[in-house]
Amino acid sequence: MELGARFTSKAKLGFLALLNYVGGAYIYIRREYAVRIKIINSSWRTASNKAADFMDAGEEVVDETAEGEGEGAGAAGEKAEADAAQAQGDNGMAGNEAKTSGELAKASGEVGNKNMAMKVPTTFNEMFMFNGAVMGFGSSLWMNLILEQFDAMVMNVANSYRLQEECDVLSLVLAKYRGTIDLGEFKAVMLASLRSLVPKDWNSDHEVAWGWLWENVERMLKNLMGKPAMQEQALERLIMSLTEQSVNYLRREVYKRFFALAPAGQDYFKQSTTRLYWIADKIVEMTIEMFREPKKMVEDISALGLRHVGYAIPTEFFAPFVSGAVEVVRTMTTDEQAEDGFRWSLTLISKILVRTILEGSTIVMKAINTNSGKAIKKAISVSPRGRRALELLNITVGTQSISPLYWSIESGSLNCANAMIQDLLTIRADRDNYYYGCDDLFARHPDIIQRITVDAPQILPTLLDGLIWRSRLAVNGQRRVNYYVKHLIEDGEGKFNQALEWLVDGQNPKIICHPVVILFSDLLWGRLANRYFFLGRCYFLFTLLIFILSQSILQHLNEGHETESQRIATFVFRIFIYLGSMGQMLFSQIKHLRVDCKNNSFVTVYGYLKIPEYLFSPQQFGSLALFILLLLMCTQEPIIWCASELAGNSDRRLASVSAAADTPVDTQLFTQHCASVDETGRKDVYAALSMLAMLLYWGLLIDLTIFSMRISAYTLVCGRVLSEVGLFLGAMVFLIIAFASSISALDHKSKDFEGIPKGALSLLEIALALFPTEHFEDVQKHVAVLIACSFFIIIVIVFLLNLLVAQLNGAYAVVYDDMVGYARLSRGNIIVSTISSVSAKRWARFLALLKLDERLEFNEGDVGLAGGLQVLEPSSANPTTVDAIRRFGGSTSPAVPWPEEEGARDEDDKMDRLEKVMQRATKKMSGEGKKKTGSSKGGASSSGGGSSSGGGGSEGSAVGSDD
Repeated sequence: MELGARFTSKAKLGFLALLNYVGGAYIYIRREYAVRIKIINSSWRTASNKAADFMDAGEEVVDETAEGEGEGAGAAGEKAEADAAQAQGDNGMAGNEAKTSGELAKASGEVGNKNMAMKVPTTFNEMFMFNGAVMGFGSSLWMNLILEQFDAMVMNVANSYRLQEECDVLSLVLAKYRGTIDLGEFKAVMLASLRSLVPKDWNSDHEVAWGWLWENVERMLKNLMGKPAMQEQALERLIMSLTEQSVNYLRREVYKRFFALAPAGQDYFKQSTTRLYWIADKIVEMTIEMFREPKKMVEDISALGLRHVGYAIPTEFFAPFVSGAVEVVRTMTTDEQAEDGFRWSLTLISKILVRTILEGSTIVMKAINTNSGKAIKKAISVSPRGRRALELLNITVGTQSISPLYWSIESGSLNCANAMIQDLLTIRADRDNYYYGCDDLFARHPDIIQRITVDAPQILPTLLDGLIWRSRLAVNGQRRVNYYVKHLIEDGEGKFNQALEWLVDGQNPKIICHPVVILFSDLLWGRLANRYFFLGRCYFLFTLLIFILSQSILQHLNEGHETESQRIATFVFRIFIYLGSMGQMLFSQIKHLRVDCKNNSFVTVYGYLKIPEYLFSPQQFGSLALFILLLLMCTQEPIIWCASELAGNSDRRLASVSAAADTPVDTQLFTQHCASVDETGRKDVYAALSMLAMLLYWGLLIDLTIFSMRISAYTLVCGRVLSEVGLFLGAMVFLIIAFASSISALDHKSKDFEGIPKGALSLLEIALALFPTEHFEDVQKHVAVLIACSFFIIIVIVFLLNLLVAQLNGAYAVVYDDMVGYARLSRGNIIVSTISSVSAKRWARFLALLKLDERLEFNEGDVGLAGGLQVLEPSSANPTTVDAIRRFGGSTSPAVPWPEEEGARDEDDKMDRLEKVMQRATKKMSGEGKKKTGSSKGGASSSGGGSSSGGGGSEGSAVGSDD
């Protein structure tokens, strides 16, 4: 119709001939190549032991690919590429097995082949190594390099672009091999291995199909043979010859030409110029690294591409960027090899990036960019129920993977992260199965608690709430509650999970009081940790008892007339303290110091002083202080000094001291009274050190309050408000020194305030109400001193003391709500440190008693999920009338998505409608305000012309507003 008369009969015949030719080509391709692809895929699954669950899916891929080639080769390539990547993501074990076998064969050579011959090969890799050794190719280690990538080439046989990419990478790998490569040898071993693994189905069609595949691979590899080595050398010479001026020119021109080719790209490059220059440098570095370490670079580029999925950068910009960069390099060199190497390497990098982005750009990743929980729900609603959790937790492209959940947390899309956790931890059920993503979540991310605690603590309550199921039915005033805490107690290897340690490190008193955390932490404490903790403190209690006997009881029983048994007991007890207690503390300090040094755990104080992290624990710091005091006591021990004096037979000196001193000097064994002690004052120093050590001993027992949450909470509250008392004492000391020095400057005769020391002591007695009353009569005789003391009393006793009371009230009010949480944090810290000393056998018995692998009932006769503990709580504690399990009828196939939940969209629509109503109301209110302002201005101006007109205008405005 558009051509009209110009569309002649000859044109019609020519157009029909063209259509017939194109259609015939499509039919030929479908008949010849689709069958070959189907044969290759089916036989490869058999040879490499692919999972049977995906066999049907693989056949559907071939059929759809064949149809796509009939309609368009590009669409077919993209479809096969995406489906093949999905199959690799679900069953990457075969690829890993190939890689492992290849590396093992490369490392072991002939020895590896002999070991293979000792057992029956069951996989393609094993059979290939066996046949290679039998056929005399055991020394051809280059075959192992192809074998590592052979699985990826076979899985992408339907996608010519991906197959070319794999061959490009393989050519770079083979270029590093020093030796002769005969690709025909690999074909012979490959066909022999396939015949052995697929004996029942193998026929001439298989020979043709696999021969056709290898001919294409061999053709691509031969076209590249020898080029990578020359291009690498030329590109390296070019990069090394670049001056600072040339590098800056390259940085500027790359973006200048890119923005000229793709102006819309400027909207996506929002970073600073220095950042863009850094990106340009990394691109140049990647081009040469692709030649040097191709395997590592493919993994790094795939990881980079997966991150770009979250950035939502269109892939259309990669081609103009590569073109612009190549044009710039062309202007900087005349070496065609260097230019070709840069272009080929950068093109390969961009192809890998584009493929990774396209394969990783799932609807879930696109929804994350919107940071909308509703978009996440809509995106995941189409996923099969059997794969719904994996869609939220894992996207795999080649050997690299990314977690949509972690990406949403990293990118700050916390609304999406919250919606994903809610979806994962929602229990859904059909007639056959329960679906609960708890196991998948902790299997994919064992450190999920740590990650959320550090990066997104606001969504941690959502995760913990999802681990609780409450029945809506109450029986005899009790309600069933299932706490799925298996993954919070044990890790994947059955050892103690670090979840509690991470929660304690978060120092959130509200999270630690969550019902889930309370349940599993009390379980660990009550059934395991408390006895080990108490047994560990029993020795400390015993040493405290010995210390009290030796320092506070025995030496005062018969003071001045100690018996021999009393002296011996005192000596034995003190020796035990110096060896048993002080030695144990020394060992503990060295152990903690070694751990901190090994982990480089130091805290910098005042910008230069590094202190081991363990010393910031009050318990450990107190232990170090006690050790130092005991060490000083040992150096001043009177028994040791008197023993050395007795050994010198200084009887004359002892007699003179006995005659001069009030206390008789004892010359018997283990005595504490001798000249070297009494005359030098060592005994007084020893007594002072003993007093301080005794206080520290009792202070270190404060952690025993953890057995009672109420007492522990009280103790912690006292500690947290103690800072206010410290401020008060500091202010009082300052005022005492200030007033003492001021009063000392006066000309007075008061003996209580003669000099600064006496004045400070008198003021301290006044502040503590210890100043003698009769001394105030002397103060009254000196008016200046009386005025100064009066001001001091008003400031310290009236003002500061009442201020201290007010501060204590305020601090207590702040801490009161969270004091139980802080007590539980303290207990959690003790649980974590205690569990590490529990033996593996005792831990295994503890897990066996919990029976976490047994399935729990939801309601009577309804056996549900394993991995939790069931308790009964009062029905009034957490009343609920909604079934927490989403139950659905219809098909029970895991490949079918869940039906749309009843009322789910209605709730969302209600919220949207409510939001729109509020917006309209806000606009209407603001509009009325403007109208009233305009009316008042109009009335005021018209009142000069006539009052009746102004009144009518005002009334009309009011009526209009009511309408």
